Amino acid sequence: MNKNLLRLLFGFILLSLLACTTWASTQQSVLDWQGLVNRPDNAWTIATLVDAYYGFLTFYVWVFYKERRALPRVGWFVAIMLLGNMAMSAYVLLQLARLRADEPAEAILVRRNG
Repeated sequence: MNKNLLRLLFGFILLSLLACTTWASTQQSVLDWQGLVNRPDNAWTIATLVDAYYGFLTFYVWVFYKERRALPRVGWFVAIMLLGNMAMSAYVLLQLARLRADEPAEAILVRRNG
């Protein structure tokens, strides 16, 4: 994957998260947050959802790198966006299961799938 594209993506994520968090902070103190109970509370709910989905997207960048074929890339994207950490955990467990007995766990980080 292109380094400049990654810089753009993660720069955008950082700046937009800062903006979203700043906006939510102007609506209500995070210490007063109660989910979707009252109108101002939805600001922190929105900020939390944005943060979660950016985390899913960040993890997916690694999946995109690891998977070379289009179908697994699309399938895992859909699974991660719909199921979040459940799909992410399943992906890591699958990668660990594919390791040979003599390979260290670190091998899943850099080895690409066929």
